[in-house]
Order: sequence, then structure tokens, then C-alpha cells
Amino acid sequence: MKILAISDEESKLLWDYFDRKYLADIDLILACGDLDPRYLEFLVTLGHCPLLYVHGNHDEKYKKIPPLGCVNIEDKIYVHNGVRILGLGGSMRYKPGDHQYTESQMYIRSLKLWPQLKRHGGFDILLTHAPAKGQGDMDTPAHAGFGTFLTLMDKYQPSYHIHGHVHLNYTPGAKRIRHYNNTTLINAYERYVFDYEPNH
Repeated sequence: MKILAISDEESKLLWDYFDRKYLADIDLILACGDLDPRYLEFLVTLGHCPLLYVHGNHDEKYKKIPPLGCVNIEDKIYVHNGVRILGLGGSMRYKPGDHQYTESQMYIRSLKLWPQLKRHGGFDILLTHAPAKGQGDMDTPAHAGFGTFLTLMDKYQPSYHIHGHVHLNYTPGAKRIRHYNNTTLINAYERYVFDYEPNH
């Protein structure tokens, strides 16, 4: 299964200079937040595959302009072709605003997922806006990662954690791909295409 992961900045290649060949073999689109909802609508309309999304910390506009045709998987497990995708959007709280959480609030969100996790027997992809603590995050309050995501990965050993929030042009030498135990971590900034490969 070929997956397009997107986050934070609309790709000029996919929007301004779009060609159908760019989405021709994509089976699933995963959006990690802070993207124009009209961009998501455009991709799901022309991509002919599901687009799943979580919110970024700048997505207040989704209340008035929801991305039609796309699936919000906040606090849910969505199964696509047998692949279980768990969504937990938002960033670490650094000021008043929507889609921002303290570490405790994110942990409580994860606890509330227990019935779904039990029913589905875990999950294969963790889809978030923020990174995990110490895994591609930054020392600034706005770009700190969540320890809760490490706890989820430790327990369920998903194949992938897809996130955004930390733009790859923020720091020299920023990594697109990382590894945490058996999980491949992908920073989806702008766009990244990968073939889903289960780790077990």
C-alpha cells in the first residue's frame, strides 16, 4: 500500500502544478494538520482514495470550513485495508487556543481510547500533529513532543508514527526518518510518499 503523508505546508507540486500522475498510485493520504482545508478537499477529489486527517494547532478554521470528503480520525482508530490507524492531533499547549494539550490532557485522551484499542487489538500507524518526546521535537514550548506517544509505541509497537509540526527547514540536519524501537517515525512536512510495510 502506497501512502502519501502531508503536513504543515501545502505542496506546490501537488496543488499549483498538479498532475494526476502524482496521485495515480496512491492508496491512502494521511494529513497531519496545519493545512488549508481546501487543499485537502482538492487532493481527496482528485486522488480517488481516502484522506484521513488530524488537527494541527493552527486549524481553528476547520470549524467554519471543514475539508469535505475527508475523514477526521481524532481520538479514533480507522481501519483501511486491514491497517489500523490511530489519530491524536494537536500540539503541546503553549498559549490559549484550540487543538493544544498539556501532557496530562494528551495522556487522558490516550486512556479513553482503551475500548477501541482492545476491540482492534492495537494499531499499526499512529497519526499525530506533534512528534513524540525526544524524537524530532524541539526545546521550545510550542514544538515539544509528547511522552504519551512513546508510551503508546512502547505498548503497541506500531509499524509507523507519522507526524508533522516541526518543519524540516527549522533546523539544519533535521531528519525526515527516525526509528524508535520497532517503529519507523516519519516527519510528513510538506509531502512524503512511502510504501507501508508492517513490522511484524
